[in-house]
Amino acid sequence: MKMQRTPITHYLLSIGIGLIGGVFIVYASEHWRLNVLGAPWLVSALLLIAGIVILLMARRVHRYAKGDIKDVDSQFAVNSLLLSKALGIACSVLLGWYGSQALMCLNHRDAPYYEQVIVECAVAALICILDILIGVVGEWLCQLPPKDGPESPKQRQQAEGHRLAAAAQGQSSKQ
Repeated sequence: MKMQRTPITHYLLSIGIGLIGGVFIVYASEHWRLNVLGAPWLVSALLLIAGIVILLMARRVHRYAKGDIKDVDSQFAVNSLLLSKALGIACSVLLGWYGSQALMCLNHRDAPYYEQVIVECAVAALICILDILIGVVGEWLCQLPPKDGPESPKQRQQAEGHRLAAAAQGQSSKQ
């Protein structure tokens, strides 16, 4: 199984989608009197905790890959990688969402409500930046060396040797 790194364009596209959503929600809040701006402190705390847990999971997989730990369940390793990828992409969207809210509300920073929204969104955006970095580092930490499966370099060399030997034997039997 091959899994590639998440391209930077996916992160940038996700931030763009979040920016569009955040701008729309600020616009809707100003024109239709909706009270949906900001980021609850619980969300910021949960994002930070999730990032730390995923980083610890990825670190364990990396320690296994280096040989410091004898056994790690393959499902755990795959889940660690997928969670790292998901954390990076989800927090990219949230960075755009909260960042655009904070920037769009700067015009109204004199009002106490908008001042609180700016602080909440700025903290959430900083945590999202940290979580994006954790996601990228987690992807790197979850790299496993190939085992002796069909994709390993050793197996590829052996298969190439067998093909060459079979081809050579086929040539000698025809003569």
